[in-house]
Amino acid sequence: MASPALEQLSTNKTYDGQLIKYKFKSAVLGDLIAQFNIFLPANAAQGKVPVLVYLAGLTCTEDNGAQKGGFMRDAAAQGIALLFPDTSPRGAGIEGEDTDWDFGSGAGFYLNATNPKYSKHYKMLTHITEELPQVIEAAGVPIDFKRQSVFGHSMGGHGALTFYLSTLSSKQYRSASAFSPICNPMLAPWGEKAFKGYLAGGIEEARERYDATELIAKTKEPVHILIDYANNFLYQLHPDNFLKAARDAGHDEVQVRVRSHEGYDHSYYFIATFAADHIHFHANFLKA
Repeated sequence: MASPALEQLSTNKTYDGQLIKYKFKSAVLGDLIAQFNIFLPANAAQGKVPVLVYLAGLTCTEDNGAQKGGFMRDAAAQGIALLFPDTSPRGAGIEGEDTDWDFGSGAGFYLNATNPKYSKHYKMLTHITEELPQVIEAAGVPIDFKRQSVFGHSMGGHGALTFYLSTLSSKQYRSASAFSPICNPMLAPWGEKAFKGYLAGGIEEARERYDATELIAKTKEPVHILIDYANNFLYQLHPDNFLKAARDAGHDEVQVRVRSHEGYDHSYYFIATFAADHIHFHANFLKA
């Protein structure tokens, strides 16, 4: 089956590279229109470049990380592309999907829904890990998905950690990092709401695939993870649970680094402050 055509919506020159917005009809999302942004550094003109995928948080779109994250200067200097997917399908027309800010539109939680009400459209896991790379490669965009890492914020930090930890055997992602991620969503109100809504098996179905703390506890092979978190919303985030599970599983501070930052909040001001650290962390693995 031929890949769907990408339609370019805009392009902006920045740091000698280009930030390009595309849209296409997504078969994985039930034939809805999906949009995403790609930053291509200047060296992409000479051939394929490694890519870092950014997963945004609740209420966000493909634009928040691109416009406010502060990632592009350092990505340009390192010769790394950035991919910014959306956070959910759009326009599915499912009753109730636009009722709450923390569920439905803007809150896809980076999983594949199994509840029949949502399962046709809410498949952000497959959309981002499989469909987007296939569509982008088929369009000839100069990105090398064999050199790929993932990071994210809050709900997107949950996505980044679970994407990485659940694909270690295939080495799809070389490293993962997160800003204030939902580390133990089975114990978080945001996570409980998402899992009970999207998954036919609810919390227990989530345990095997969608909780980073559960996943790191069972992971014995070496990992490359950086987490920075601010000291608010901790009842949603549970970074201490993740760190304890990582240490108990034998992952030291080289493999799993978790840093707490007093005085910062859950906003993009916090993300932008530590953006360069995360780009350089991933560059160590993407350029190896």
